[in-house]
Amino acid sequence: MMKIIIIIVFLVGSFTTLLAQELSCQVSVIAPRLQGSSNNEEILASLKASIFEFMNETKWTSDNYKPEERIECNILVNISKVVSTNVYEGSIQVSSSRPVFNSNYKTRLLNQNDKNVHFKYLRNTSFVFRPNAVSEGITDILAYYAYIIIGLDYDSFSLNGGQPYFLLAQQIVSNHSNNQDDKGWSAKFLNNRFQFLNNLLQDTYEPLRKCYYDYHMKGMDSLYISKDAGVKNILDAVKLINEVYKIRPGSFNIQAFFNAKSDELVNIYIKAPPAIRAEAYRLFSKLDPGHITKYNAIKNGKR
Repeated sequence: MMKIIIIIVFLVGSFTTLLAQELSCQVSVIAPRLQGSSNNEEILASLKASIFEFMNETKWTSDNYKPEERIECNILVNISKVVSTNVYEGSIQVSSSRPVFNSNYKTRLLNQNDKNVHFKYLRNTSFVFRPNAVSEGITDILAYYAYIIIGLDYDSFSLNGGQPYFLLAQQIVSNHSNNQDDKGWSAKFLNNRFQFLNNLLQDTYEPLRKCYYDYHMKGMDSLYISKDAGVKNILDAVKLINEVYKIRPGSFNIQAFFNAKSDELVNIYIKAPPAIRAEAYRLFSKLDPGHITKYNAIKNGKR
């Protein structure tokens, strides 16, 4: 009888833990220059397992998530250089998505390629995150992106709903403020973790934050009710970015928005009526000239 009670308690505890987690994160680790050695393969496998455990089993918020509510995200670590023993350089590709109401479609919220990754890792090491101090290895980068992923998800469901999580990410950035030579964390450098978050929290970028909300709640989530209204609301949401563009053309955060949304926007507007296609093409190509080749499909009404 005692064994049965213990098993029940264990199962209940496991189920509660499952409910508590916020992220459903798929992890890949590649290192073309390290392949071919069994020892290196073991290190990569260990790093992948450590990242997977850290992202999926850490309690990031005070909210409880059901398994089907967990935020889907992907992390790809690409190790390009071994700096010294157990010290690596490379990049991290981070993406996340959230479901569109009353559909099987997932809309992408983030698609960031962070090229400023430098960390130390020992095989079979678990990551320990310290919110108010610098953590070892790649831990703080992963924690930063966990809060960015969660913050953007909340922003897409409620206006500025992600603010508490962006502030938690800001604390991580602040912990690294003394290292002014780190290209990922330092305010001295452009298009990095510091700049992305600093922009998010500035009043100048409020229209972009509102765009995230309107785009998803008034646009994507309303497509099932009225496709025409949803398509209009998405275009109106993107127009809000104009307010940021006037002050900060070419902004890193505007680029980040379109890195996540450019393919989706093409799919939405390529079959729209000619007048709407023309308006969408003018807007997207102005705000996001880097993807103009894609937007030509909207202009022409075909790929």
